[in-house]
Amino acid sequence: MSSQSQSDRIIIFDTTLRDGEQSPGATLNVDEKLTIARQLARLGVDVIEAGFPFASPGDFEAVSRIADIVGTEDGPTICGLARATRQDIKTAAESLKPAANARIHTFIATSDIHLEYKLRKTRQDVLDIIPEMVAYAKSFVDDVEFSPEDAGRSDPEFLYQALEVAIASGATTVNIPDTVGYTTPSEFGGLIRGIKKNVPNIDQAIISVHGHNDLGLAVANFLEAVKNGARQLECTINGIGERAGNAALEELVMALHVRRHYFNPFFGRSPDSEESLTTIDTSQIYKTSRLVSNLTGMFVQPNKAIVGANAFAHESGIHQDGVLKHKLTYEIMDAQMIGLTDNQIVLGKHSGRNAFRARLKELGFDLADQELNKAFLRFKDLADKKKEITDWDLEAIVNDEIQQTPELFRLERVQVSCGDPAQPTATVTVLTPDGQELTDAAIGTGPVDAVYKAINRVVNLPNQLIEFSVKSVTEGIDAIGEVTIRLRCEGRIFSGHAANTDIVVASAHAYTHALNRLYVAVQKGNVIHPQRDDVAQSILPVRL
Repeated sequence: MSSQSQSDRIIIFDTTLRDGEQSPGATLNVDEKLTIARQLARLGVDVIEAGFPFASPGDFEAVSRIADIVGTEDGPTICGLARATRQDIKTAAESLKPAANARIHTFIATSDIHLEYKLRKTRQDVLDIIPEMVAYAKSFVDDVEFSPEDAGRSDPEFLYQALEVAIASGATTVNIPDTVGYTTPSEFGGLIRGIKKNVPNIDQAIISVHGHNDLGLAVANFLEAVKNGARQLECTINGIGERAGNAALEELVMALHVRRHYFNPFFGRSPDSEESLTTIDTSQIYKTSRLVSNLTGMFVQPNKAIVGANAFAHESGIHQDGVLKHKLTYEIMDAQMIGLTDNQIVLGKHSGRNAFRARLKELGFDLADQELNKAFLRFKDLADKKKEITDWDLEAIVNDEIQQTPELFRLERVQVSCGDPAQPTATVTVLTPDGQELTDAAIGTGPVDAVYKAINRVVNLPNQLIEFSVKSVTEGIDAIGEVTIRLRCEGRIFSGHAANTDIVVASAHAYTHALNRLYVAVQKGNVIHPQRDDVAQSILPVRL
């Protein structure tokens, strides 16, 4: 991929499965990562950063499976992250072998604060490491990306040197990360402009940007970078990621789409050109947002731009009157543009398996036979309870069934008694990993509290519930309720999600889901985190 061939559009580099997964509690298993990767391919992203292969066997497997199944000739480029070490790079290369189009993304810090306190290296040490490690990555794949970590706080003159040697050694993309979300739009745009002016061989590589949202400026920084020559944007669905998250893919894509007449001249186009600036299928945005939210347990705030529940809602009488007369009075984009359509009644309790499968395919779900059977049983059960089944109901059922978290502890039965003045009491039966069926009961301050206490008595995994949220999928008294919970254990956060017409049952399943994640983590132990200083120092060789 040459910089010239891509200079007239934006490359969307999605790092939901790598940086996004580093959000506390957003850990995904291999099957969940593959499910998201497939949807990202439908969305039309150019590059999927599938993980950090050296971090753990699970990450290696996820990258390898995504490379094999999603990384087809006509699919997205599959990328693996690697620190500037031979072990990381070789492992990334091994995991990416099945991909038709593979990229190794290697990085090392360049800011003085990182050099002194994290790497304990001099600038010259780093300038010696970069060409050797970029060339080593190049020996495995043609497509190599290099990132100078914490570029936003690096000395510009040293940054120019680092980028020049990286490109000379074979880097086809150079990524400029605002690792701690420190810069402002004018500063970040100026940084990109300086790189374009002062790195002699910059025309041989694509300029990429990566940024965090600590000051709420990530998207604004990226758009300013685009105006100054950046042509790849590294972003995540719903803006999830470390700390305050990453630049949100949906916000960037829709900003470039809605305001393309403003951005066109920066790409050498006529201001009136209607051609899209990205390859994203915007009708897949809302579905992708929902899938990532459900599988990660990261709730989307109602007032979130583009994909929030209130993004296309109008409460003010003045606004409502204007929209009814003409949408453009208060709406700058159509909800259908992101795939958010009115509820459609599609199936009923007399609908058969083939009709169910066909409708799911229309919605973008291609399920294996076992998954389809489970989802169909859920659909039939729901159809007995609801007269009207909508597309949103179907999506909730499928998303709930394909989460693939191992059912080490399986909730068999839950029964609750509560009322005023009765004391809430719950009885649960749980199938344990060793095949025992255990029943216990507990009282609580409410029905959900009683259920969780009863489950805790059986499972016996100490934890602290830190978040509990419930939302309805559709309107009406018989609506499916989605429950998302997050719990903490020894500093780590685990999420759970479930959907059911009975909120108490959904709450019980969501809690069991999170406990299964916790149990797996306890069994496997900790994994390497690519941005934790202690781990980076312990593995990075003193001399390469």
